[in-house]
Amino acid sequence: MSDLRVTPLNALHRELGAKMVPFAGYDMPVQYKLGVMKEHLHCRAEAGLFDVSHMGQVILRHPDGVEAAALALESLVPVDVAGLASGRQRYGFFTNEAGGIMDDLMLANRGDHLFVVVNAACKEADIAHMRAHLTGCEVEEISDRALLALQGPKAEAVLEALVPGVADMRFMDVAIMASEYGELWISRSGYTGEDGYEISVPASEAEEFARALLSHEAVEPIGLGARDSLRLEAGLCLYGHDIDEETSPVEARLTWAIQKLRRAGGAREGGFPGAERILAELSDGAARHRVGLRPEGRAPMREGTELYAEAEGGTPIGRVTSGAFGPTIEAPMSMGYVPKDVSAEGTQLFGDVRGKRQPVTVAALPFTPANFKR
Repeated sequence: MSDLRVTPLNALHRELGAKMVPFAGYDMPVQYKLGVMKEHLHCRAEAGLFDVSHMGQVILRHPDGVEAAALALESLVPVDVAGLASGRQRYGFFTNEAGGIMDDLMLANRGDHLFVVVNAACKEADIAHMRAHLTGCEVEEISDRALLALQGPKAEAVLEALVPGVADMRFMDVAIMASEYGELWISRSGYTGEDGYEISVPASEAEEFARALLSHEAVEPIGLGARDSLRLEAGLCLYGHDIDEETSPVEARLTWAIQKLRRAGGAREGGFPGAERILAELSDGAARHRVGLRPEGRAPMREGTELYAEAEGGTPIGRVTSGAFGPTIEAPMSMGYVPKDVSAEGTQLFGDVRGKRQPVTVAALPFTPANFKR
């Protein structure tokens, strides 16, 4: 435990009665006194506050301006970065030469520079990757700020009371705003399927800012447990589980994040690692697909469950990559990969649960509708 890093809110988590666990090298709250189920439902109904300070925050600058930085970044991601308007954010991913996903990320155009948020477990590798390949760019890791996520239908009213103007932001807008808690870097986005915000705050002000949010009767602290079930209900991938260095964006059904400009025939076709495989799969399809899965009964099919086409005999055709009970849908839910020919909604498959084949049906994603402010 002594080797674990801590976020600026560590003492507050303990004061609030959090159960702490190691996660991505950090001492993080997995749940609070409400428990995972109630935390999940509270976020869907009101507003939940998440500490995501373990994530990597990075600024990219180029002496020739933000467009030059964007074009440089396009050499590492299959995303239209140069076409991203100032004050807007976009989802993307680093790809490798084999067409797999090295990490997924959020990238924002903040006028004169790019702001990138990467996953905690990958941030050292991601920053080294950018420094090695983004010639001419300054890659600045931000280490003196916390990152909080305020999610749920009441997030707008709660944050607007502290930071007037955030209610005017749309989904995927970004802004830098002055506040009593220092300069806040705000995006209207999140990882729950709900409306909400991610807020970068100076580390020295983070606890006071978190206390101000938690003082609102609508807000409860939410741990990693509910964060996982919320994102799974929303059909969102967890890096290292649903996507990894062997999984292509086409297999993962993330093709919506690859704009036409970067596809075959586009103005900036290819030019990113793994383009040969990814462009071929965009044209011809992938052999397997990420799908939603609805097991029968009440027991979830967890990560690693092998999937079969038949109730008896045969060899595994796929595998579950995430699984949990969905408090909102009041049923178990999973995601996994199966061959294209059995990936249609309604297809019945079977999962091997403790040596017994249990029925599971291919289902639409997300499991619960998104509530973003468009």
